[in-house]
Amino acid sequence: MLIKKLKQILSGQFIRNVGWMGGAELANRIFRLATTVTLARTFSSQDYGLAAIIYTTYEFANIFTLKGGIGAKIIQADEQDVNVICDTSYWLNWMLCGAIFLIQCIAAFPIAWFYQNNQLILPLCTISLTYLMLPNFMVQSAIIQRENRLRITASCNVIQSLLGNTITVILALLGMGIWAVVWPILLTTPVWIIIIYKNHPWRPPKCFKLEKWQEITNFGKNLLGVELMVKLRSNIDYLIIGRFLGLEALGIYYFAFSAGVGITWNVMNSFFAALFPHLCEVRGNSNELKRRFFNSIKMILATTGAIILLQSFLAPFYVPIIFGQKWISAIPVLIIICLSVLPEPLFWGGSVLLNVIDKSQITLYLEVVFTIIFTISILISVKWGILGVAVGVLASQMLVIPVVIPILQKHLKKSSVLSS
Repeated sequence: MLIKKLKQILSGQFIRNVGWMGGAELANRIFRLATTVTLARTFSSQDYGLAAIIYTTYEFANIFTLKGGIGAKIIQADEQDVNVICDTSYWLNWMLCGAIFLIQCIAAFPIAWFYQNNQLILPLCTISLTYLMLPNFMVQSAIIQRENRLRITASCNVIQSLLGNTITVILALLGMGIWAVVWPILLTTPVWIIIIYKNHPWRPPKCFKLEKWQEITNFGKNLLGVELMVKLRSNIDYLIIGRFLGLEALGIYYFAFSAGVGITWNVMNSFFAALFPHLCEVRGNSNELKRRFFNSIKMILATTGAIILLQSFLAPFYVPIIFGQKWISAIPVLIIICLSVLPEPLFWGGSVLLNVIDKSQITLYLEVVFTIIFTISILISVKWGILGVAVGVLASQMLVIPVVIPILQKHLKKSSVLSS
């Protein structure tokens, strides 16, 4: 009976998609291990600090392309509206991505002034060219996810990761400094265009039209706010540390974060990338929706919890061996940051479910509250250095999650009553 049930679970579409995405993330981590070791041994802490600022700016600007919101609308749309929404989304993508390209190029100058380092200007302008590539594959990519063919998405991730990390290692060994993390992003983005075009027949419309654009933007505006809060929360500690403690301290903290929670976040991303289309399939059936949701969350908590605890225990052993003795001071920060991720699957999973049932405004509300508490805790704890910031991150996570769960349960009950 147990074996039969296990086979049934493992044969489901959700598990297959998680398997594809998880396999891609595992390959990505293997490729990135060589990159992380190389950068740890060739980068100074100041190089890490500059890289953190470039990545942070790029991630923030990427939010305003509405890639997540427009793609989610394509996945969630009713069958009769898909073609129209795809055509309109294509033109919206070009309008947004073109604007973000120009804005980031202009913003590079005040960012360099803020951090008093003109080395940031050219890399920030160069990396912004990737926004002009995104509209060429974003619609097809969303349709593929709608069709639950995440094998193709996983293939794109693996190939891009392999090429990107290879380029990074080569450039780092050649002494290219921060360009070793800029050029790979720009040079490997065309991988998505090539693979996606080969695997889906949808092509851009010949005529410009924005039919149903309000429906798309109304759905996407809350998700834009959510993504903005997520990115702000994910990067505000970098910005505060870089400003108040300096680039060297930021480099150590950034290393601890990337070497610590990278694996766990990749695993969670694998699950949640598959979870949204998995739940959208049954969003009209309240009982099946809840069943899928709770079964998935249990699986995610068990998997990520085991990884976090194991990594926290082994950190004092593997950090000096793999990354070098100079990063020993980052170990306490790494352990605390790892532990802070333990409750996050509950929050992420709840957000996905709320978006599925058209309660994205509640997701935004929760994200705003979470981000405010997180930011205040960082501003208070920064006076005790990067270890204090790590403790502030852990405290804010533990404080917010117990508050969020009752709010989530309340709105899920309301949704259940309305659907019945």
